[in-house]
Amino acid sequence: MAQPLMPHATASWLVDNTALSFEQIADFCGLHILEIQAIADDTAATKLTGRDPVRAHELTLEEIEKGQDDADYRLVMLKGPEQVRRTKGPRYTPVSKRQDKPDGIAWIIRNHPEISDGAIGKLIGTTRTTIQAIRERSHWNIANIVPKDPVTLGLCSQRELDALVVKAAKKAGIEAPTDVRFDGDRAALIEELRAERTANALAAEAALNEDEAPAAPVEHTRDSLFKS
Repeated sequence: MAQPLMPHATASWLVDNTALSFEQIADFCGLHILEIQAIADDTAATKLTGRDPVRAHELTLEEIEKGQDDADYRLVMLKGPEQVRRTKGPRYTPVSKRQDKPDGIAWIIRNHPEISDGAIGKLIGTTRTTIQAIRERSHWNIANIVPKDPVTLGLCSQRELDALVVKAAKKAGIEAPTDVRFDGDRAALIEELRAERTANALAAEAALNEDEAPAAPVEHTRDSLFKS
């Protein structure tokens, strides 16, 4: 599904200017719902400047109204940004990332053995020979290879990896694993965000009350009144 050109900025605008649910905004922008929660609570790393998807001709007002009227409705983009088409050949990987490839390959082999060497090669941008050497533990640097998530290493996107896992699982006749990484942390994170927001509000109120508190009366004695 096509996504807006600037998903975080678009999400910020939709949060501020519509009554769409966080789930609808997350789905339209291709973000996790906790990212939308953070944007709404102003706890994102940087304050985002909203980007109007209507002016960008990515969404219509009628489409937004449909979403506001039906929480189960999923917004449909009017047009997506021009996609950069990959040409045939191996994926280009920056020099700084190339040394991480064996770690990413080892992670896929360990966690998703159903994915073929050819598919791994296209995803990571490597050769079948290298993949086979890592599978057989005959790679020249096997002692230093540590399986690491290729998404974390920046070798591919989460969407690309997820799509490959689903495709390989379907071909192998097995059920694709469900991503539950955030399930256990979701409630705790939202509660933490709310607690932080409440604490900040209480601190601000306390500071305001302190500023507005009347000064303590000065007690005068007979000696102080007539003291020259």
